[in-house]
Amino acid sequence: MANHGQPSEPTPKPHCLAVPFPTQGHINPILEFSKRLIPKGIRVTLLLTPFISKSISARDRTRISALEIGLETISDGHDEEGCPTGVGAQRFDAYVCTFREVGSKSLARLVQRMTDSGDSVHCIIYDSIIPWCLDVAKEFGILAADFFTQSCAVDAIYYGVREGKVPVGETTGYNFGVIPGLPALERRDLPTLLHDRGPDPDPFGLILGQFSNAEQADWVLCNSVREVEQEELSWLSNFLPFMTVGPTIPLPYLNNQHDDEDDTDLHGLSIFKPFNESTCANWLQTKPKRSVVYVSFGSIAGLAADQMEELFWGLRNSNHYFLWVVRQSEESKLPKESQLSAAAAAERGLIVRWCSQLEVLASEAVGCFVTHCGWNSTLEGLSLGVPMVAVPQWSDQPTNAKYVKDVWRVGVRVVEGGGGESGAVVGREEIERCLREVMEGESGEEIRRNSEKWKNVIREAAGEGGSSGSNIGDFAASLISKSRLLGLGL
Repeated sequence: MANHGQPSEPTPKPHCLAVPFPTQGHINPILEFSKRLIPKGIRVTLLLTPFISKSISARDRTRISALEIGLETISDGHDEEGCPTGVGAQRFDAYVCTFREVGSKSLARLVQRMTDSGDSVHCIIYDSIIPWCLDVAKEFGILAADFFTQSCAVDAIYYGVREGKVPVGETTGYNFGVIPGLPALERRDLPTLLHDRGPDPDPFGLILGQFSNAEQADWVLCNSVREVEQEELSWLSNFLPFMTVGPTIPLPYLNNQHDDEDDTDLHGLSIFKPFNESTCANWLQTKPKRSVVYVSFGSIAGLAADQMEELFWGLRNSNHYFLWVVRQSEESKLPKESQLSAAAAAERGLIVRWCSQLEVLASEAVGCFVTHCGWNSTLEGLSLGVPMVAVPQWSDQPTNAKYVKDVWRVGVRVVEGGGGESGAVVGREEIERCLREVMEGESGEEIRRNSEKWKNVIREAAGEGGSSGSNIGDFAASLISKSRLLGLGL
C-alpha cells in the first residue's frame, strides 16, 4: 500500500570508524579519504587521541563538523604528551607497545558503547601500522579496511623483505630486481630502516608489522595512484588486494578550482599553530609567476643547525624568492642572518612556523618545492605539478626522492642524498646548484613539462571515472553490500 503523505524513512548508512596513527602525516590522508566517502552514503567518525584532539583548533573542529564527520577519542596511554616523534625519538618503542595495549582496549570500549546506544559500527578503517585494529573489528564481527599511507613502491619493498620474496646476498645486499617497476636501487635509495635503525629498534618492527595480518582485512587501500606506480601495484596485488585511492587531496586543488576564501572545506588537521595565512597569500601575490622557492621538511623531520645554515645561504645565494617553513621547535637552529622581520620579508625570503602547504603549492608564484620527500609532500607536489628539489632525511624519503629524480623526472636530488642528523651536510653550493637547475635553463623546462604531465595523469585518475575515483566508489558500494549481507543493521 502506498504511504501517501507520510515521509519515507531515511536510508540507513554504514558507519565507519577511521583510526589513523596519531601524527599529522598519518591523520590527514585518512581524513581526506573519509571526506570522499560522505557523498557516497557512508557515515564516518574520526578517532583521535586525547592529545591530538586537544591540539586541533576550534576552527578545524567546526569545519570537520560541517563536513558531517564525527569526532571521538581513544586513548593511546599518553593522553597528556602524545606520540614522541622524530628520527630516533626516545620512548617511541615503548609508545608503540602502550598504544597497542591501551588503544585496543579503548577502541573496543568505544565500539561497545556505540553499539549499546544504537549507533552501530559497520567497519573500521585503520592505519596499516596499527594492525591491532583488525583484531578489534573481528572481536565485534564487523568489517575492516587496512589503509596504507606510503607509496606502492615502498610498500612493495617492505613486503618483499618481510615475506622473504626479495633475495638477500651476503655481499650484494637486497636484490630488489625481482619487483617489477622498481628502478635500480643503491643503498642511498633504500628506506633507511632497512640499513640504519637508529637507537630505537621498534620502527623496523612497526613498519614490517603492517603485513602481519593484512590478508585478513576485507579491503586493503593505498594512498597512491595506479598510473603513477602501475608495475609496483601489480606485483603487490599478486599477494594482497591493493586498491589505490589517492591522492588524498581535495578535488578542487586538482582541478584548479579551490577558493582561498572558501572556509567550508578542510584539508587536514594542523596540530601546529599556523602563521597568518593572509600574510603568506599576500606575500606570494606580489611575486612573479614561478619565481618562489617553497621549502618545507614536514611535521617530523629535523635538520641539524649546520644544515639549517647551509640551506639558508643556498637559498639566499640562488637569488630567488623563498618561503621557508621552520617549525617553532626548529627555530633556534636558524643562523642569526635568517631573522627576517616582516619588512625584510618583502626583500627575498619569508620564514614562517607553519602554513597551508596546498595553498602554497597551488600558487602560480611557486616554481620549486624543496622537500624532505615524505610521501604526503611528494604526492602533493606531484599532483599539483610543482618541480621538486629532494633533500631526503630518513624512512621512506630516500626512495621517494629516487622516484622524483629518476622515475617521474620531476625534480633533482641533492648529491649527498641527505642532510643534518641522518647524513653528510649538504653544502650551500649544492643547494644553490639544484635550485638553479630546476628554476632556470633547459633542464628546468624539461622538469616542468614532466611535472605538468603527471599532474594531468593524477587529475584524471582522481576523478569519478578515473582509477582512484572508481576504486573509492567501488569500496563504498562494497561496504554497503557486505554490511547488508552480514546483517549489520542496514
